[in-house]
Amino acid sequence: MPTLLLVRHGRSTANSSGILAGWSPGVALDEHGEQQAKALAERLAGLPVATVVSSPLDRCRQTLAPLLTARPELTMRLDERLGECRYGDWTGRPLAELAKEPLWATVQAQPSAATFPGPEGESLRELSRRAVESVREWDAEVAREHGPDAVWLACSHGDVIKAIVADALGLHLDLFQRISVEPASVTALRYTATRPYLLRLGDTGELGGLAPRPRPAEGEDGAGGGDDAVVGGDTGTR
Repeated sequence: MPTLLLVRHGRSTANSSGILAGWSPGVALDEHGEQQAKALAERLAGLPVATVVSSPLDRCRQTLAPLLTARPELTMRLDERLGECRYGDWTGRPLAELAKEPLWATVQAQPSAATFPGPEGESLRELSRRAVESVREWDAEVAREHGPDAVWLACSHGDVIKAIVADALGLHLDLFQRISVEPASVTALRYTATRPYLLRLGDTGELGGLAPRPRPAEGEDGAGGGDDAVVGGDTGTR
């Protein structure tokens, strides 16, 4: 199956000022985030990206702008299911202030029980459901259109990516706070008929090792073919 590159947007003005942005309008990349976006395009230069999908929020679209400029053949496709959590009444408030709210402890220790306050607030369970549904549907579409060795990219937000990774690893949502993904980092997943594989987590460095490899013969990679885990660990051969 294809390789999914989950990109967290570059550092935003909300990140650098300690504000919970959510779906607040007008939240853009800060100067450092703009540099991260340019570097991301360079880091991805050796990978044959077939499809680009993004959260509709500005900070994600700005993160992908240098990549799309460098590769005019790519078109950004938007999916609201990859958008930030709808934090409701918490949106736009300082994190230091929110840490004093009773709900903060639930978000930290039992996120599956957390629903953000206000008419527009959603639960972290719903966030997880929509995000996983999105990437699995897009992954199947990429496989149909571009084949099983395709590489595709989805740009999203920290909690969204953490929820997708937790699902891929078979972790209960209550454990997703143990996962960390930095701004402009790349997390790579590959869904197969037997299980998902986590190839990179929050990687901010070189990505050439994610380029497609020749498909192994039956019994050559692991015990039963390309979908099997390699006993003893990946050999790194191409």
